[in-house]
Amino acid sequence: MTLTTRHFKAAVYDQLARVGKSLASGPRLELLDLLAQVPRTVESLAGETGQSVANTSQHLQVLRGARMVEAEKRGQYVVYRLSDQRVADVCRSLRVLAAARVAEIEMLVRDFVAAHGELEPVDQEALMARVVKGDVTVVDVRPVEEYEAGHIAGAISMPLAELDRRLATLPKRRDVVAYCRGPYCVLAFEAVKRLRTRGYRAFRLEAGVQDWRAGGLRVFSGRLAAAATMRPARRGAR
Repeated sequence: MTLTTRHFKAAVYDQLARVGKSLASGPRLELLDLLAQVPRTVESLAGETGQSVANTSQHLQVLRGARMVEAEKRGQYVVYRLSDQRVADVCRSLRVLAAARVAEIEMLVRDFVAAHGELEPVDQEALMARVVKGDVTVVDVRPVEEYEAGHIAGAISMPLAELDRRLATLPKRRDVVAYCRGPYCVLAFEAVKRLRTRGYRAFRLEAGVQDWRAGGLRVFSGRLAAAATMRPARRGAR
């Protein structure tokens, strides 16, 4: 059967809409954000998002049907991962667009920041420039497996659960910048609060690894990569 021009265009846009429909869910967007950090089991995703395993599995099946994620059986568990880096790129673009166009997001963020005692607004571009120059101590407060999957060059892996007992290893003479999964991740909020309570001059970097990558800056994987020098991304860098 030969498609007419109209039928062809309608069919193509219907297929594009499959992707849009799969993303039209807050829980599914959160799942994709977590999977952009590192592959996870259904049980791990359920625990992170506060959903039941059954509901998490249903959302993942929708995403899998739209080819947004892939699954692999490992023993008794099923591990999900993003099907392509472009999935993470699309989710980030959606987040940036929504933040620019949806006033309710700014209101939610402002109220949350105020409730958690952020001392003053931080110029994120200036802060990011300081991180690139390496004149601050950068701590990655995500779980270790996320750090090892990809982190900002020079960052120290210091999961939030280990922060209190490892604070003595951070020099107080240098400013400390904490980051986690992105602007809506709450781990860095808590880290900065604890650091300031202990007398550190600490700041929260809103950018996560996906933002760093999108900005053309290098992202490193593994434990030893943390000592690498920051520089613009080159072919072959993650």
